[in-house]
Amino acid sequence: MIQEHVVVHLKSGLQARSAALFVQEANHYSSKIEIQKSNKKVNAKSIMGMMSIAIRSGEEVLLIVSGPDEKEALNAMKAFVSQDDIS
Repeated sequence: MIQEHVVVHLKSGLQARSAALFVQEANHYSSKIEIQKSNKKVNAKSIMGMMSIAIRSGEEVLLIVSGPDEKEALNAMKAFVSQDDIS
């Protein structure tokens, strides 16, 4: 298991469309991917979970990844939230 704190730079945060795209990206990996905001941790492969924590731009979250492709998955998720905007 690996974990890392990251700041969400997406202008829209991880809400609505960007959350759906984040979930799609997370589902490319076999590792378990969770995201934690404050004391609430959700499955990053679940749109309902992602919407329930309403992550805004500039907020810090903890990415927690465990599985066979955890390093690749963590790097991809970090890169996703580090973008300014999604094209």
